[in-house]
Amino acid sequence: MARIVKAKDYMAKRNEILAVAQRLIYTKGYEQMTIQDILNELQMSKGAFYHYFDSKQELLEALIEHMLEEVERIITSITNDPELSAPTKLQRIMVTLNRWKFAQKTFQFALLRVWYNDDNAIVRLKMRAMMLKQITPLLTPVIHQGIDEGSLTTSYPDEAGEVMLSLLQDLSDTLAALLLAPEPDLPRIERAVSAYLDALERVLGCSSGTLHLIDAQMLQEWITSS
Repeated sequence: MARIVKAKDYMAKRNEILAVAQRLIYTKGYEQMTIQDILNELQMSKGAFYHYFDSKQELLEALIEHMLEEVERIITSITNDPELSAPTKLQRIMVTLNRWKFAQKTFQFALLRVWYNDDNAIVRLKMRAMMLKQITPLLTPVIHQGIDEGSLTTSYPDEAGEVMLSLLQDLSDTLAALLLAPEPDLPRIERAVSAYLDALERVLGCSSGTLHLIDAQMLQEWITSS
């Protein structure tokens, strides 16, 4: 019983640190935020902080992992809905994720430059692998459902989810590079989105126009925010 209580206390304090760190990123930016800022907010010692995180870099990874957990919850709620067709599930997954990203845009842009810094290349690869490992199994049953319904056509249903997710991650990287340009080019960004959408529909074997990624208004809002 004592161990359970200690484990709960540990996670509660860890989540408190993450919450403070995320709020500081909103207000100060990741690069400007220091571990001392967090210590001051929580009135804790540096030794106590290092009991939870070894470094600021590890804290960054934990924040992104926390975001990934939210993504997983969103996708699971959609894939488990027995009333939805496969294309509708796939569409809602993408739309919901886009809305979630836009709602989190302050945090996203606070991290964008540091996240795409060369120093974080290993972390990006780790997080990409984690995304593929955790999210792909949620997509595979939806693709099999689409094949059974006749709405999707692919000879590789067990691999298509991973390819789909890889394309979406590649699109995120492409959009990040375009948004970080000195003068983001909306037409160029729209072409990139259209190209990736075409590739997604071909991989899944669905009719052109079945899926939709990001509308022009949302892209413009992202450009304004960048």
